[in-house]
Amino acid sequence: MSRPIVSLRLYIAGDAPNSVLAISNISEICRMHYPDSHQLEIVDVFADPMRALEDHVLLTPMLVVCSLTPPRTIVGQLSNPDVVLNVIGSLELHHEQ
Repeated sequence: MSRPIVSLRLYIAGDAPNSVLAISNISEICRMHYPDSHQLEIVDVFADPMRALEDHVLLTPMLVVCSLTPPRTIVGQLSNPDVVLNVIGSLELHHEQ
């Protein structure tokens, strides 16, 4: 059985240190665990503030696992891969059922 595509959206605030770290961390997680089965969209709330308002983003960095219904969010630098993988892993459990 093929792996589901993991669809992620990361909201950041420009080049703030937390945003840079979150991009690096989620990129590494995707590279290591989902090399051919992920889509990562990065939304800079400074560059697109209306999108942030429409999507109800109040904190950054914020990762949204869009593949899950309802979507799940993780706020922070994403420095604990186990937390991120645990949330994404629930997508794989839904896919197997």
